[in-house]
Amino acid sequence: MKDQNDRKSSNKDTKKSNPVLRALKKEPVLVVSALCMLISMFFVPPSKDYVNYIDFRVLVLLFCLMAVVAGLQRHGLFNWLACKVLSGKMQRRKLFLLLILLPFFSSMLVTNDVALITFVPFAVLVLGLTGQQNYMIFVVVMQTVAANLGSMATPVGNPQNLYLYSAFRLSAADFFRTVLPFTLLALPLLLISVVFCKKSEITVELSDKDAALNRSHIFLHLILFLLCLLSVFHVLDYRILLAVICAALLIMDRTVFGSVDYSLLLTFVCFFVFAGNIGAIDTIRTFLQNLLADNPLLTSILASQVISNVPAAVLLSGFTQNWQALLLGADIGGLGTPIASLASLISFRIYMKSQGAKAGKYMGFFMLVNVIGLVLFYVAAVILL
Repeated sequence: MKDQNDRKSSNKDTKKSNPVLRALKKEPVLVVSALCMLISMFFVPPSKDYVNYIDFRVLVLLFCLMAVVAGLQRHGLFNWLACKVLSGKMQRRKLFLLLILLPFFSSMLVTNDVALITFVPFAVLVLGLTGQQNYMIFVVVMQTVAANLGSMATPVGNPQNLYLYSAFRLSAADFFRTVLPFTLLALPLLLISVVFCKKSEITVELSDKDAALNRSHIFLHLILFLLCLLSVFHVLDYRILLAVICAALLIMDRTVFGSVDYSLLLTFVCFFVFAGNIGAIDTIRTFLQNLLADNPLLTSILASQVISNVPAAVLLSGFTQNWQALLLGADIGGLGTPIASLASLISFRIYMKSQGAKAGKYMGFFMLVNVIGLVLFYVAAVILL
């Protein structure tokens, strides 16, 4: 009996000490993308062509946006905004609607994952303070859906939009003409969702500490964010942007560099190389081209359910010129399974840290809402494309 316990303890220690398992648990998409890249290298040996696979403009824009948004978050802009919007007496439906709409609109500018990292913990706090814990699963799941749908509205709303906007050299008019009908569809659906909540007046009291704001640093990061937008829309060269961002942050706010999601940048590099190698293999290239030629929208949606929408967009972009279907497929494909959008996993992790969290109940409601949303938006895309 003792030997069995020792073996179990040893196995647990091995799992804890295994760096591969730790990495897979912490950064699953990065690990998978790295493995895909390494496997593809056996079929297409490394060469100078690898450099041409990598879209350095996208990497620079991602880095700059993440750094600037991390600064805005660190210096209190989003908490200040939430406190101003939510404080005081209001109807329960209004409170829930505000909690849901905050990530919907903010994700358009600061990406869906940042919106959820900011506002899901805030929702957990507010619901706890007001005794509304019974509605936590509803609010958190709807926040997640709202962030994934709101982020499709702009090129900077999520990584796949930024990549596809750059890769296909889209104009702002073409991009917004394609995505805005779906944003306009999403908003009334989110408004309708709170109708089923019972009426009740609630008072939200948040301390001044929760709304602390570092105004000088906020101003700096807002200026840098505007420069990022100019570069996204091809007004400012991305190399000049990188120089300005790095210089400004090194002088004024160098701690922000530690908040950048470098794993996302590495994931993009791995998938750039993997996609480039796949494109160099005639058999696979022909297969993917035929698949995308038949139904690019459905192909990108289904691929997103399995490998997440960011890798799906990078992988499939080299095999079709139908950017509208690919863009909508990757964005709509963020609904569905928990891994369809990595932002969804962020919400789940935060929820699971709350008191009385119920994983099974959460996932059941999550899948119900996401499957319904996926079907509705797929039908809308088929009609509008």
